[in-house]
Parts: sequence; C-alpha cells; structure tokens
Amino acid sequence: MTVDRPLEYLQSLIRELCQLSHETEWIEFKVDNEQPEAIGEYISALANAAAYCGKVHAYIIWGIENNTHKIVGTKFNPLEKKIGSEELESWLLRLLNPKINFKFFDIEIDDQRVVMLEVGAAFRHPVQFKNTEYIRIGSYKKKLKDFPEKERELWRIFDRIPFEKEVAAEHLTAEDVLFLLDYPAYFDLLHLPFPESSDGILNTLCADELITKSTSGKWNISNLGAILFARKLSDFSQLKFKAVRVILYSRENKFTTIREQVGSRGYACGFEGLIGFVKNLLPLNEVIGQALRKNVSMFPELSVRELIANAIIHQDFHIIGTAPLIEIYSNRMEITNPGLPLVKTDRFLDSPPKSRNEALASFMRRIGVCEERGSGIDKVVIQTEIFQLPAPIFETTDEHTRAILFAHKDLKEMDKTDRIRACYMHAGLRFIQRDFMTNTTLRERFCIDNKNSAIASRIIKDTLDEKLIYPFDSESSKKYMKYIPWWAR
Repeated sequence: MTVDRPLEYLQSLIRELCQLSHETEWIEFKVDNEQPEAIGEYISALANAAAYCGKVHAYIIWGIENNTHKIVGTKFNPLEKKIGSEELESWLLRLLNPKINFKFFDIEIDDQRVVMLEVGAAFRHPVQFKNTEYIRIGSYKKKLKDFPEKERELWRIFDRIPFEKEVAAEHLTAEDVLFLLDYPAYFDLLHLPFPESSDGILNTLCADELITKSTSGKWNISNLGAILFARKLSDFSQLKFKAVRVILYSRENKFTTIREQVGSRGYACGFEGLIGFVKNLLPLNEVIGQALRKNVSMFPELSVRELIANAIIHQDFHIIGTAPLIEIYSNRMEITNPGLPLVKTDRFLDSPPKSRNEALASFMRRIGVCEERGSGIDKVVIQTEIFQLPAPIFETTDEHTRAILFAHKDLKEMDKTDRIRACYMHAGLRFIQRDFMTNTTLRERFCIDNKNSAIASRIIKDTLDEKLIYPFDSESSKKYMKYIPWWAR
C-alpha cells in the first residue's frame, strides 16, 4: 500500500498469496535461488506481466516452496548480495530500462525468514533487463519477442491506460482511504456540501474517479486521487518523488543556496500553500509612483501561478526520479518539469495545449488553479509586457521542459537576442488578439519615446532578418507597416 507498510500488512499479504492454488503470471515463489541475472530477468517478466494482467504490483517471494506454497524460510539476503563491488539493488536498477519501482522486504512470518520483492507494473512501454524484454507465460519466464500476440496486446494496454487511472494504492479499507487523502480539501475546493457519512464521502470521491472499488470489495486510490489530494505524497511509493521542489539561490548562479524545500502534499490541496511559499521567496523591486515608494514582486504573480500550474499539469509522470522544480535566482526564475512538450516551444503562444494528463488538467481547471484551455501562456506574455520585463524563454532539454521569467531590464540593458525574442512574442500576442504589431505598438511595448522610432525599426529589422516575423502588407510604408509572426503567414 505505502512505502512504510506495517509488518502485519506484509505478513497478511504473503499468507494471501500462498493461498493461491498455483503460481500466476505475476507471482514467483522461490526458496534460496539468488542468481542476480535471473532476478533481473524476473523483474522484467513480472513487471510486464503485471501490466498485462491489470495488477499494480507483481512479487517474487523467497522462502516459499514452489509446489506446496509452504513457508520454509530462506537464506537469501538482498542487502548482503553484491555483484563485484556493486550492491544488488543498484546493479539491478542500472540494467533495467525504464527505471521502474521495486523494493525488497525482509519479513519474519511463522518463525521463518521470508524475503519479498515487490515489483511495480510496467507503464508506457515494456520493461527490459540488459536490453531484452521478458514476459511470464503461466509460471514460465520467456522472451517477449517470442510471443508477438502478447507483445501487441501489451502495447494496446499501455495506449489505453492514462497515468491518472493507474492505481497508486490498492485493497484499502475506508479508514485507510480517509487517512491517506485530504478529503476535506476536496469538498472545500469544489465548494461542495460535506457529506454526513463516510460512505457519502467515499461515493463522491469514487464518482470523480479519485478512488475505485477493488476486486476484493475494498478500495483502490487512483494516481489522480493520490497526486491531487495525498496528505503525504511519500505515502505512495510511485509518487513520492513527484513532490514539487523549490530552491532559492543568493545570486545569478547555483553557487550558494539560501533555502530549499520539497513539498509534501498533493497538488490540489497543496497548491495555494506552494504559491504562497514561492511568493514569500521572490525578490522585491522598489518602485516610485506618485511620490510613494513601495516594494513589488520582481515577477508578476499571475505569470508565476500559471507557469507553476503548467509545470505540474503537463509533466510526464512516467519519467522516474524527477519532479517539477522551481529555482529562484537574483535575476530570473526557472520552472522545470519532466517530459518534453507535445507542442513546440515556439508555438506555446498560439497553440491550444495538449496534455498527457487530461483528467489532472481538467480537475485543476475546475478548482481554478489554472486558466481555461489555451489562455495561459498569452497571459504570461501580457504580464511581462505590462511589467516591462524581458520576454520569457521556453526551452527543452533531453527530457525536460523549462520556462524562464526574467527580472526587469531597461531596453538599453537588453541584448539583441532579448529584443528579438520580445519583438517576436509581441507580434504573436497581437496576432492572437486579432490585431497586428506595428512600429507604434512595439514602441509602447518597450516604452520607447515617439521621437526614437528608429530604435523600434532596428529591432523589427533584426527580427525580420531572423525570419521570426513577416510584413502583413509589404506595400505599406515602414511607418504604417503591419507585421505577423512566421506561423501566421
């Protein structure tokens, strides 16, 4: 169920598995067989078989006779097992692709020592060990490529099941569910009346697919329910590394960290707390208006809120060991999420967003965490123009997407790249508002005095040279010429 499972739960689970009449595709019993290669192959086979059979986990249990399922104990100790100088668990993780969740448990049951390896079901694509995919056929371990029909069906299963519908914790009592989920926050955020009974609470959560009935008559918590409303994300083994991390640096680089904190709650019930925490860390600028001095945040709150929500919603949950990251520097703010975008970064402004996590995105919109579909990034760009900030940057790495907000710069402090990027985004913003960029609108964007229109003309020329904008009416005089972004041609 959770990372820190009680001993009684593990003992009960093993006894329940031993009651099965024979080994299944997702369970393997052993006594002392501890060959590392075989264990790695079994992890691949069991992970793929669990996905095929619709199970959350598969198991290898040492200390159980294969034929009788009698508990006889084992001498196998995974903590002491090494391959060369490398520990077994590290060696297995290195040779598995993708890096799935698995965990060894050392349990005493009926005065016998038993070792259980819990293996998470494969997701998105089959699990390989040493570049080979395995599957269970009955109680036998086979290469997946030798069974093309099973391979095709496995791929169909991966295509059918989105992350949100996968199970985060299974076979729970009603009390377990209410302990693990912050259900009061659910009713508060949706402005729903609070049910008078626990059955009413559970049925409402079930209707929103945050929990589902299990085959045993108990409850399963879906990934959607856990990632949104976990009291502690660390209670869910596959989600504990998905908590948002915030780091504050003292300068423009990572050399000195002032503060670092990792969130603990689900995204929905913890979002306002996260935004409040980030706001308190943001640097302040002193501005003077009508003879009054006041401190304002270096970055517009609406932009910060929208970009953090986007990072949460559009991340790829199937990338293991990484989560949304917010880094605050003295001159910029970087918001990074796992996964490459489904829309090209240079089309963020005009393209409706495509999300891997539609149920998550829909729920976050319902509770007002993010803007309506397709209206988020344009508001970010509008805010940077209003606050006279450099245009944001949207970029990708090998496995991540990053949005960067910059502190205020006067035009003379912006380099050529800054000016071109701002000009391109201004043209795109005007176009999606059913209007056009002109020399006049660009002067307003940069607060350029009318008598210095040549400065705006130079920025426009540089952006034209980069083929990021084009004249809409090329026969007009330059003074009145209209411009459109390259994708609007």
